[in-house]
Amino acid sequence: MRIVPRLARALGYEVRPLRKAREPHRRLVNLLERSRVDLVVDGGANRGQYAVRLRETGWRGPILSIEPIPELREELVRRAAHDRAWQIGPAVALGANAGRAILEVSAESDMSSLLPRTPVLERLSPSSRPIRRIEVEVVRLDELPELVAHPARRIFLKLDLQGFEGPALDGARGLLPRIVGLQLELALVTLYDGELDWRTMIDRVEALGYVPWLFLPGYVEPRSGRELQMDGVFLRAEAVGTE
Repeated sequence: MRIVPRLARALGYEVRPLRKAREPHRRLVNLLERSRVDLVVDGGANRGQYAVRLRETGWRGPILSIEPIPELREELVRRAAHDRAWQIGPAVALGANAGRAILEVSAESDMSSLLPRTPVLERLSPSSRPIRRIEVEVVRLDELPELVAHPARRIFLKLDLQGFEGPALDGARGLLPRIVGLQLELALVTLYDGELDWRTMIDRVEALGYVPWLFLPGYVEPRSGRELQMDGVFLRAEAVGTE
């Protein structure tokens, strides 16, 4: 069986034991529990990978998943059908201003974005090219009825929006008193036009009163081994006694 890891390394990938692969998510679930989170909002849910990983690593609390691509949302509905604590929101994108926008749907669906790709992304990931463009409704998170009316008071907000995390965070400002933690995809290399780099995003989040708490590994470009993205987890300073 050693041939599989050797073949993977030859192709530029790394095979890790399932137990090790789950360790970052176990740390995240422990953090959610210690922070008494009563709702996880999964912005940019795609096919539900994030929610499924949370469930696999022990999170049993409520989840609200939001995904704008209609066929992916339909898949989310099917996956959540037998999980009473997993709610699927409307097929909307998240931003700073309500309206309509064009979403570039990628051949790799989790690379779809409201922002155009940079030449760097085109070079590093030609397989993520857009295969079609669709018009989607854009909403502010603090105006989303499913969330505004939700009784949760200690929300954990995860945003994985392929470069659009900044505007989506601006659209959540009205909810910040209820948001105890954030998980944001951070760009170590700018892959989308208009995307905020990781330093700028961390500065912005700290200005909102959140402190860096945990960093999780993200996308690594297989050929060079360079990490292009990571996830930053932030907690509200006053909630953890750090100001």
